[in-house]
Formats: sequence, structure tokens, C-alpha cells
Amino acid sequence: MGVRKDLKRAGKRGDLADRAKVELVRGEHGAVREVRVAALAEPPKDGSTPADIPFVNAEDEPNAVVVRRKEAGEWRPVTAAVFAREVTAAAKGLIAAGLEPGGRVALMSRTRYEWQVLDFAIWAAGGQTVPIYATSSPEQIEWIVRDSGATMLIVETPENAAVAEEAVAGLPAVGRPDIRQIDGGAVLELAALGAGVADEEVAKRRAALTPDTIATVCYTSGTTGRPKGCVLTHGNLYAEAANTVELLHPIFKAITGQTASTLLFLPLAHILGRTIQVACMLARIELGHCPSIKPDELRPELRSFRPTFVVGVPYLFEKIHDTGRATAEKLGRGSSFDRADRIAVRFAEAHLERFLDGGKGPGLGLTLAAGLYDLLVYRRVRKELGGRLRYAISGGSPLDRNLNLFFYAAGIVIYEGYGLTETSAAATITPPLRPRPGTVGLPVPGSAVRIADDGEVLIKGGIVFGAYWNDPAATDQVLDGEGWFATGDLGELDGDGYLRITGRKKDILVTSGGKNVSPAVLEDRLRSRSPIGQCIVVGDNRSYIGAVITLDPESVAHWLGVRKMPADTPMSEVIRDSRIVADVQKAVDYANEAVSRSESIRKFTLVEGEFSEENGLLTPSLKIKRRAVMAEYEREVAELYGELRPE
Repeated sequence: MGVRKDLKRAGKRGDLADRAKVELVRGEHGAVREVRVAALAEPPKDGSTPADIPFVNAEDEPNAVVVRRKEAGEWRPVTAAVFAREVTAAAKGLIAAGLEPGGRVALMSRTRYEWQVLDFAIWAAGGQTVPIYATSSPEQIEWIVRDSGATMLIVETPENAAVAEEAVAGLPAVGRPDIRQIDGGAVLELAALGAGVADEEVAKRRAALTPDTIATVCYTSGTTGRPKGCVLTHGNLYAEAANTVELLHPIFKAITGQTASTLLFLPLAHILGRTIQVACMLARIELGHCPSIKPDELRPELRSFRPTFVVGVPYLFEKIHDTGRATAEKLGRGSSFDRADRIAVRFAEAHLERFLDGGKGPGLGLTLAAGLYDLLVYRRVRKELGGRLRYAISGGSPLDRNLNLFFYAAGIVIYEGYGLTETSAAATITPPLRPRPGTVGLPVPGSAVRIADDGEVLIKGGIVFGAYWNDPAATDQVLDGEGWFATGDLGELDGDGYLRITGRKKDILVTSGGKNVSPAVLEDRLRSRSPIGQCIVVGDNRSYIGAVITLDPESVAHWLGVRKMPADTPMSEVIRDSRIVADVQKAVDYANEAVSRSESIRKFTLVEGEFSEENGLLTPSLKIKRRAVMAEYEREVAELYGELRPE
């Protein structure tokens, strides 16, 4: 497999592997309490910010393809010179429309080419971007627009425009944002409006920006309460983009020989998608946009764009794995896929042990078995991802270790990362030549991670935000005088400084017996196994741990088809079928393997419906809103513990 050959070649390139210098700080008994990684990129100088990237590209390499845009079913190249011209035209239009230096423009759209143009145009005009998820409700839009003071609101579709009009209707007429629509020709309208503005005005506004200038106010999707606006500067975004590019891109180019390209499908209202966009533009990595992360809509785009790497969330990799198994079952080869899965984990573990620690590696029998299943199973997985993919980055929540190993055996190395909006996206990432499945890697160069006495993960560095918008009290709660940001997540550092996230501080369950249980590891492992859709682990102040579980609709449809049952079988009947209950029990048993008996799930209940963003049970970044779920399924949780009283 190409990716394993990459690692073999990489093993001979210590100059690449050891570029980022790591410093470990140990506490009592030699345990690592802090890890620092030296910066690989120099901080930007005054007069040089991410707003300049399109223009530097156009000057240095005008014919370089920086974006591929989907038009009439084809991916057509956009050169650096063309992109810079479009950014300039839109920036001039924003200035003509009244955007002042330091003014804020709210941008509400799915991931698409125009988002990228408008984001850089807002910066070039001296403004600040306020992203809004395209699925936001009128109440959410109203809050973000009012709190941020955005003077302009650019939306994607007529439907978005209708919701936005409703949202801002109650705001004072003076200062109410002007609404423009991308599908209604907003980018062309701005270009026409700004025809009389001189290019020099855009250049002057860009030159006035500094690393300390606010670039964006990014509102957290919020699992509880109103979202808070994270103030991120141009320096924050540059520290993130430049250091990750310097860490990853030279190695991928030197080892793979491929021209890097990626299809971006994460929401650009989320900071991870946003910083990937900036990083790709900085490194002149060919970038395409896809508006959906739904597997059925994303897969054809991956096959047509054929990226060399992608950045996704565990949900994507879980669904690709599940699709592979479903396809095998339709062909009567479900047990064969299960064997391929087990062989993949064993092979990847042995191969990585040899690469990282000089172990024996996989034996002849295991190697031959992996080769056979590459023909039968693994190559189909690669095809689903476009055929050229050799690397992926996963963030948002922990990726199941065995799932990571499965993809490794299939020829795709998944590097895990960890971060928050407050850290400009990734705060840690697995070093490209030092994979370690089950961890989220080392600090991004120029950053440090510390584990507090209570296990909370603290982060420091140029990537860390400076304040919440209009909320100094909330800022003081998470930022100390030395610049350490308290993430609210729990974690631990291994002997080499790699971080493993063990849970969310506020989500810790305490059983009536006094046992502290982190639900995250159980939930993550449950979701990685079909037919599980979403789930929530419960047990706070109860005698044992339980779970409320939904079924994935695609998995259920496949399950019914394999058993020749009617496709319209009500979900109320499906969840009572002893065979589906047995399949779920297997997933529960798998989750329980990761914890002690006292932390394991003793009972579960299957429920109809889904946890989704539409019904308010998931955030736009697919995180569970625990309070909302607990309120929605209060009766089912009570039934788990026999707490319902006869009526």
C-alpha cells in the first residue's frame, strides 16, 4: 500500500520527522504534566495578515491553481490571479455599501466558493467576519446579529433570506443589517456596486491591519445556553494556519510526491473548516467546496474531485465503514467484512509497532490475509473516498481507535486533532510521521498543553483567543493571567507528551456509589458500531450506568432489506425486535471493553427518532445537547431505573 511505503520512506527522513522540537515538563513520579512544541512559523509582521494571502499568491505565482470550482458538473480551475481579482471586486463593493474599517459582516451560508471569496473580501475591506450556520433559527440569528453589531448580513438562499428577515425584523430600524443573497447574485452585485472604488482603497485598508486586529467573531454552537462570540485576531488565524502548514505540507510533498488537494465539506461557520480554508490558501493547496457532509451527497463529490487528503469528523469515517459493511452484507459477505475488520486492526497494530518501536511487524500469514482483504474490501473503501486519498485529519470528537486502525490497513492514515473555537481550531495534532491511534497528538507548533491538578486540559500559545465578545466575566473564567485557557475537557499526557482526551469536565457522571464516569469514551465507541445512530450515557446519582440509544436510519433500512422485511416497518416495531436488540447489545459490549465493570453500561433502552440539529438535540458541529436530550427522554431514563410510578 502506498501510505505504508510513505511511512517506510519517511523513517529515513529524520530531518522531516524531528522538525518540531518538543519539550516535556514532568511532575511527581515522572508523569508528564506539560508539553511545549516550538513554533515552526515566524509570527506575522505588522502590515502582513491573512488578508494579504490571496494578493501575495497572485503576485508570486499568478497562474497557480488555488481553487477548483464546481460549475456545470465539472471542477474548473481558479488561478491565484483570478481569485485575487474576485476578492478585490467584492471588497470594493463592501466598501461602497458602507462597510467601515472594523465593521462586522455576518455571513450565513453552507460551504461554497462564494463563502471563501466573501471572507477574504471582508478582511481586505478592513472588516470582521461573523459566521452564522445556514441552519440557524431566527432566534439564533437575531442574537448573533444584535450581539455582534453586524451592519450587513449576507445569506445563501431565498429560504435563508426569509429566516433572516424574520430574525432582524424586531431590531431597531437604525442599524438594522442590510441583507444580501448569494443565490440572488450578491457577489456580482457587490462587484458592480464597487466599480467606482479605487484599488488603492482596498490596498490601504489591508495595510492598516495588524496581527492584533480582530479578524472574526466566531460564535460557539453551544451545547447549553446562548452562544458566546470568540474574538479571534489575524494573528490567531495565522499562528494556526502557518504552523500546521509548516508541520504537515513539506512532509506530504517530500514523501508522497503528490500535489496536495482537498475537498472541504465542513461548515465554514465552524472554525475548523475556516482555518483549513486559510491554510490551503496560504500553502496554495488546491481546494474544492462541497455544501454537505451527508454521506450520500458527499461520496459522489469525493469520487469526482479525488482529493489527496480530507479533514472530517468521526461521523464521516464511521459512515464510510458502515457503508462498507452494508455493501458486503448485500453481497452475502457480511462475515467476510467482519473478518477483514479484525485482520485490519491486527495488521495495523503490528505494522505501526514495527514502524514506531522497531517491533517484529506483521507475520507472513497476517500480511497475506491483509493483502487478500485489500482486494476484497479495503480498495472499495479507498474508492469511496475518491481513489487518491492517503491521509485524513479527524477532529471534533475522539475517533474510535479500532476504526483508525481499520483505515490505516486500508491505506489511509488518519491523523487526529483536538481543539476548540477558542484555540482557532486545532490545538493538538498527531505528528505526520509519528502516528499514534487513540491519542490526539502533540501541541500545534508554537503552543503548549498542561494538565491541571483536576485533570483539565489547559492550552497556551498564539492560537488562543483573547476574549469573548461583550463578555469579560466569561473570559475571566477561562483565561488566567499567564494566558492559559481552561478548555473544560479532561485529558492525560503519555510519556512522550501525546494528549488523550478522556471526557468533558461538566459531563462527568457520579453514580450513587461515588464512582466518577466519563460518558464520552462509551458514547464514542457506541457510535462507531452499526446500527447505532446517536446515544447518551446516563447514570448521574443512580446506582449504575445506562444508555438511551437511537438507531441509524440507513442501518435500519439495510437491516430490514437483508432480512426481507418490509421497508416501511414502523420504527416502534424495529426497536422491539429481539434481533436488533441483540445487535445493539454487541455494540454495547464493544463500548464496555474500554472501561471497568463499575463504569460499564448495565442497561440500555432503544428509542424512536433521532438526535439531530433540526430537533434541537445536536449542535451544528454534531455535539449532543445533553440537557435537551435528557429533557426529551426524561421518561425513558426514568424507566431504565424503575423510577416511574404507576399512574
